[in-house]
Amino acid sequence: MTVQSKHESELSGKSMLSYLSPRVREIQPSGIRKFFDLASGSKDIITLGVGEPDFITPWHVREACVYSLERGYTSYTSNAGTPELREAIAEYLHNGFELTYDPNDEILVTVGGSEAIDLALRALIEPGDEILVPAPCYISYSPISFIGGGIPIEIGTYAEDNFKLKAEHLQAGITPKSKVLILNYPSNPTGGIMTYEDWLPIAKIVEEHDLIVISDEIYAELTYGAKHVSFASLPGMKDRTILVNGFSKAFAMTGWRMGYACGHPELIYAMLKIHQYTVMCAPIMGQVAALEALKNGLEEKDQMVESYNQRRRLIVQGLRDIGLSCHEPQGAFYAFPGIASTGLSSDEFAQRLLMEAKVAAVPGTAFGAGGEGFLRCSYATSVNQINEALDRMGQFVHKLKQG
Repeated sequence: MTVQSKHESELSGKSMLSYLSPRVREIQPSGIRKFFDLASGSKDIITLGVGEPDFITPWHVREACVYSLERGYTSYTSNAGTPELREAIAEYLHNGFELTYDPNDEILVTVGGSEAIDLALRALIEPGDEILVPAPCYISYSPISFIGGGIPIEIGTYAEDNFKLKAEHLQAGITPKSKVLILNYPSNPTGGIMTYEDWLPIAKIVEEHDLIVISDEIYAELTYGAKHVSFASLPGMKDRTILVNGFSKAFAMTGWRMGYACGHPELIYAMLKIHQYTVMCAPIMGQVAALEALKNGLEEKDQMVESYNQRRRLIVQGLRDIGLSCHEPQGAFYAFPGIASTGLSSDEFAQRLLMEAKVAAVPGTAFGAGGEGFLRCSYATSVNQINEALDRMGQFVHKLKQG
């Protein structure tokens, strides 16, 4: 389009926005990215906001990718992923979480866990279906549900319950239109986890109301003091559950965009059909690297988890010492302190913390209305950075209380 024709279209009296889907026009940009635009270009910022490991992908994993390129591995793979990687995922889930999936038709390799969630929702949602989303929660669930024609319904979780999903709260949110329950434990942003006993009443409700579950377990490996319990491992829940996981968090492979979904063959086949027409397959080089991570990277994964555990204890105690209430997160790599005692809203606190103390953290409202009064602080950064951030936050909170 020439400059002249471009201007002519703008002068025709019809806004380009009118061509967009009403649903796309209505959704808001990511609360995380919107907030961090404020930090762009600022100097001396300590970031506790990004949900990304500060570790570099282990060398042997990177080397496997490089070697695959040298050998000319640049083609498409099977739409579902290479057989070798799917077999390794099946073995990993069986050994680590007592889950049994057939790599031939119950596992789909995706472009990150995010694509798996999108595929699952698109495969399931019909216009008007209600999607139950325990909140505060990861920012993508509600917008993706809404774009697909669904109606996201937030189910509150609370600090006094360690942000566990409680059966009575779930039951209260169910209507005849309820179809899908999205779970995310260990939780982003709260760090909450669910035990086997916690899951039992949830599973009963799922069965009674004939729900399908999307269980986002991207932080499954990052638990402290208690082993992760997959919702799919509950009696009768495997066929009702689409399990989502990936390599970004535990294996320090965020930029590789490698994820996977596991579930009933008919559900996986439906997702595969969408996957075929949108991205074809996950990149072969990333699949080679993911296979290497599963085969030879478990020891390094465990070392990273231990480092996160040390940082977890440091930041939780530090936040409490400066006068902010903070439940003990038992999973993921986030602390979720309460800031209501300061008299500021979450957005006000986060913006002033950034501008006045040069510490970037995410206001709890980015994760739903239930996040008001909280702040998400990632401890996936160095001990030195955490200590400096706590010092600055302590001075900032002290100044607030001094008036």
